[in-house]
Amino acid sequence: MTDIYALAALWLGLALAATLLSIWLRIATAMSEIIVGTVAQLAIGAVVGGAALGADQSWIKFLASTGAILLTFLAGAELDPVVLRRQWKETATVGLVAFFAPFFGCAAAAYYVLHWSVDASWLAGIALSTTSVAVVYAVMLEFGLNKTVYGKTVLAACFINDLATVLALGLMFSPFTYRTLIFVGASIAAFIVLPWVTPRFFRRYGGRPSELEAKFLLLCLFGLGGLAAWADSEAVLPAYVMGMVLAGTVGKDHALVRRLRTVTFGLLTPFYFIRAGSFVSVSALVAAPMAFLLLLAAKMATKFVGVYPITRIFKSPRREGLYTTLLMSTGLTFGSISALFGLTHGIVSDAQYSFLIAAVIGSAVVPTLIANAFFLPHHLLGRPDAGQADIAPGAPLPAPKALGAGEVKR
Repeated sequence: MTDIYALAALWLGLALAATLLSIWLRIATAMSEIIVGTVAQLAIGAVVGGAALGADQSWIKFLASTGAILLTFLAGAELDPVVLRRQWKETATVGLVAFFAPFFGCAAAAYYVLHWSVDASWLAGIALSTTSVAVVYAVMLEFGLNKTVYGKTVLAACFINDLATVLALGLMFSPFTYRTLIFVGASIAAFIVLPWVTPRFFRRYGGRPSELEAKFLLLCLFGLGGLAAWADSEAVLPAYVMGMVLAGTVGKDHALVRRLRTVTFGLLTPFYFIRAGSFVSVSALVAAPMAFLLLLAAKMATKFVGVYPITRIFKSPRREGLYTTLLMSTGLTFGSISALFGLTHGIVSDAQYSFLIAAVIGSAVVPTLIANAFFLPHHLLGRPDAGQADIAPGAPLPAPKALGAGEVKR
């Protein structure tokens, strides 16, 4: 046990250092954790040995995978179902175009320019098709845009984008057997039953210090995750959809969400992101930097070509259309999840993984900096839509507006 405690202290020390780094540099914590993981593996590996960080130990793998599952669930649970229903044309169109344009464009760049294998190219397309809900939500929260129809619509489009990414990852790289049919059938049954059972169960037995709600959700997540692993699929797939179907219950319980965030971000996700960073090969990036730059440029270019015209079709003003396009070009959580999935399943090599994760991190930084520096919609700042802060499911919204046209009349 001494070795385990010492290793746990090392990882949490790295997590603390990453948090301080994110505060000092004002970047996403997940991004700083990936960077710290890369630097730690490089430094510790040079002094002690490559295995000193213990990234392949079973208990670290478990904590890391649990962090990915809970993070995915929370991303789905914090979706505003009212906005998703009422603004479905804008959210669905922008979200799907933001997925398909880089999916095909980046896959083509990897295959024809970098000469990767077919499977590795498709995996690159999936990893670079994502939009970072974590980054977009943080930006919206910082400027108060999360309370506007505009902000909620962009977040809903991010959800559609990432849902398509998770589905593509599961469908393209999971074998179709009788296990797949059982997994799909059981998942559909759970997604139908859970929205009915969960609120009633919570009302009757919840609200106690024993944290029954968290235990119930973890039971469901681990159960569906285990079934997904048994079917050779990815555990984040049912977690994301489960979060979506419970958004009206869990997402509205702010105290429960806060407690889940504490466990997820305080303990679990650092293991996931630091572990993901530890697999980055700095030597591969130094040897071939153009591969990383090509993948990053391909993602941003295809997102722009796909998303910006759609925002104009829905009559979004130019500034807000460009701001939406740049935010939809970000990537972090699901991009790193997809890249790590490819590495652990032998779809991409260590070098290819390093190029992908570097491009993912770059896409979290570059579009966000450009968007906030040049295209921030100042006229929406500090002007939350009336009645939009805590809309109950089924409550009427103001008349739907085009994406990016979420202003409130003075």
